[in-house]
Amino acid sequence: MRKQLLVIIPAYNEEKNIGNLLDSVLASEVSDIADVLVINDASTDGTEAVARQKGVEVLSHTRNMGYGCSLQSGYRYACKNDYDWVIQLDADGQHDACNLTDIYNRLSVANSDGELPDIVLASRFMEGSGEYPISPARKFAYGLFRTMIKMFSGRTIADPTTGLQGLGRKAFTCYSKDGYFHNKYPDANMVLQMLLLGYKVVEIPALMHNRISGSSMHSGLNPVIYMIKMPFSVIAVWLRIRVFKKK
Repeated sequence: MRKQLLVIIPAYNEEKNIGNLLDSVLASEVSDIADVLVINDASTDGTEAVARQKGVEVLSHTRNMGYGCSLQSGYRYACKNDYDWVIQLDADGQHDACNLTDIYNRLSVANSDGELPDIVLASRFMEGSGEYPISPARKFAYGLFRTMIKMFSGRTIADPTTGLQGLGRKAFTCYSKDGYFHNKYPDANMVLQMLLLGYKVVEIPALMHNRISGSSMHSGLNPVIYMIKMPFSVIAVWLRIRVFKKK
């Protein structure tokens, strides 16, 4: 029987991490109401085999397509299978499964005005968040994107680059469409897009950890490329929606 919540986990060469992560997800409070989908992005290690051994659904790309494309595959799966909510978390163990219940509760329980959020951002940098040490370079990046989002939307977002998010049907349906989701670096640019398009975006504190093993997608020259591309991507989103009125 289909459940209302889908947990999507994009994974590339996470053999050493994904087993423990799936154990914690399957042991969490939301496991009774959630299906789990691992999007295996053409891993060259045993990521797919470990995920299948845990009994979760696995969707495998035939070639490596990147983090953003993997997430979008998950959104399209959620649309096709008529889920109401999606929670996305990374396969490297940085996103603690203990956050799932809080994200789901915030997604599915209306506020005093009877409204449900479209997007719940799990933040590393709010009161109530666990300690999360960051380098000066990352601190600069987070501050830059926080400032840009504030300048372009008027909203203060404590953690504009968090990958741990909950999405309602309206939001993940939007992301499933071509042209509405960055297939390489979906990050602060997507937060700004959804704010400017009028989606209800909220933040809650979260517990996260640093990666224990394996290589991050932000290793090597990738952080340099990221820091060059992301500010321009944020500006491009603002120009497209506010200046050229393309929605």
